[in-house]
Amino acid sequence: MEERVKEEPVLRRSRGRAELYSEILIDATPERIWHILTAFPEYPAWNPFIRSIRGDLVEGGRIVAEVQLTDSAGMTLRPVLLKVDPTRELRWMGHLLFSGLFDGEHVFEIHPAGPGKCLVVQRELFSGLLLPLFTRMLKDGTARGFALMNKALKERAERGDA
Repeated sequence: MEERVKEEPVLRRSRGRAELYSEILIDATPERIWHILTAFPEYPAWNPFIRSIRGDLVEGGRIVAEVQLTDSAGMTLRPVLLKVDPTRELRWMGHLLFSGLFDGEHVFEIHPAGPGKCLVVQRELFSGLLLPLFTRMLKDGTARGFALMNKALKERAERGDA
């Protein structure tokens, strides 16, 4: 399985939509990875991309996420949790100002990949009228944020002290 893992995020475009896709193989259980992804108060200690998340882990609930890379301006997002499936999937949908302008559906999937291993997929589906204006930002900054976050998640999960 290791040969097929594509750690560098890829931006795919099709019919007015775009998907930023990344995956990483982590030597940890689904439960461990889920705990790290959903322990929102701990994000500032380890996450170089999503600096903080506040809110309850409840489908249909709204969270507040602060997204920022060290060399760029930050953004505050207020997405709605679409799916909370413990040890399997966390999904939320956010909009710039209002639905249809620039929308992003962020997804984390955890797939068992053998004893004590998981393939973690982080992807985001983008759409909206302003998508063409944001393509460069997605290819550069957002893709880099995915890669940095995946690496930090792997390090934290495999270290075992969090």
